[in-house]
Order: sequence, then C-alpha cells, then structure tokens
Amino acid sequence: MKKVLALALAAVLTASACGTSSGEGERTLRVFAAASLTEVFGALEQRFEDDHPGVDVQLNLAGSSRLAQQINEGAPADVFAAADEASMGIVRQTGALTGDPMIFAYNRMTIAVQPGNPKNINYFTDLQRPDLTVVVCAPQVPCGAATQKLQQNTGVVLNPVSEEQDVKAVLNKVAMGEADAGMVYHSDVVSAAGKVEGIEFARSSGAINRYPIAVLAETGQPDLAGAFRDLVFSETGKAELRKAGFGTR
Repeated sequence: MKKVLALALAAVLTASACGTSSGEGERTLRVFAAASLTEVFGALEQRFEDDHPGVDVQLNLAGSSRLAQQINEGAPADVFAAADEASMGIVRQTGALTGDPMIFAYNRMTIAVQPGNPKNINYFTDLQRPDLTVVVCAPQVPCGAATQKLQQNTGVVLNPVSEEQDVKAVLNKVAMGEADAGMVYHSDVVSAAGKVEGIEFARSSGAINRYPIAVLAETGQPDLAGAFRDLVFSETGKAELRKAGFGTR
C-alpha cells in the first residue's frame, strides 16, 4: 500500500514539475492601445505571437485618455499606442516613455448612420436637426476632441443624447439602432462591415488624428516592446492599417 501511495505521489510531483517547466520562459507583453485600433492590433497580436513563440501579447483596448491615466497611476504596460498626441503627451510629461513617440497612422472623422441612411443625413450640419438622436465621444477622449474641433471650425452646435468613453461605444449605439447618427473614425465604419454606413463630409479633413506609439520606460523587456513597435511600422503593419481604413506614412 505504501508503495502504491509513493508511486502516486511521485506521479503527481512529476506532472507538477512538468507543468512548471513548460511555463518557464513564457513572457507577457502588455500593449495599451486606443479602442479604434482593436481590429488592427488584434491581427498584429496574432502575427507577433506566431513570430515570437512563448510570448503572450495582452491587449488593453480603451479610450486613449483612460489608458494614459491608467499608465500614470502605475498600471504595468510595455507599449502605448494612442489615438492622438494629447493623450500620449499626458504620459510623456511624467517621463514614462523611452525615446520620442512615433506617428504610425492617421484617421479622419466621419458620420456613422444606419445602413441605407434612412434619416437622409448628408452633411455635418444635418446633425443639428431636432428629429435626430446623435451620439459622440466625450470631449476628453480623442474622438470627442476631434468632434469638438469640427464644431469650432464649422460653427455647428451638436446636442448629443450621450457622450461615450470610446469610439467603439458610439459605433455600437448606431449599429444597434439606439442612435440615428454618431461621430466615429473612418476606420470604425470599415470595421463595422456593413452594420453602419459612413457619410463623408468636406470639412472632415479639418480634424485628422495622428496616432503615436511609444515604448514605456518601465518595461522590463525593451527588446520585445521595440519589436512590437517595429511590427506596427513594418509593411505587414501598414497593410493591416490600410485595410482597416487608416492612413499611413
């Protein structure tokens, strides 16, 4: 009986040891990225893990200002990709970056409406109509700041029914029929794959967001963080960005 118990215990210990050794060497790369980059960085995450066996890329996707706040409050992060330079500046001013941020993409605002445009929305000025329910991003997040800039440039005054914390929340409200129109990025309309329709307007060029990326100074693995940043700038990264509706250099 003692021999059986000893063998059983040995088997358990062996299995446990094997499990520990298989986990040894696995590295986690924490990438904080703007919500509008969800689809692109999802594809790059898979590509990076394929090229770097034993590496687990963990994406934290949210509004850029929220991500900046999390980083400044001590959240562990290796790479930060923001939807505007202001959000990156919030982190940069604390000395939390390694080197200067680099611009890797551009995005412009557009109006998201229901497929077929049933409310006949054709211009930015149409969003002032009292019969429309309009949603926008909160002013502290990049898509909200861009919308405010458009209002200042055009004199249009919007009365949104809600201000969301990231652009995907705006997109979802239009896609779900909870709003007639929403101010989103061109890339969000592309990613919606027909669930919404995009209405381009002439003054949208007055609020183009530049997307910066940087490696965090507190990263314990600057080699991996730099490699992910390089992937974003590679031809593979540029192709994913263009496919998703972003402009690239």
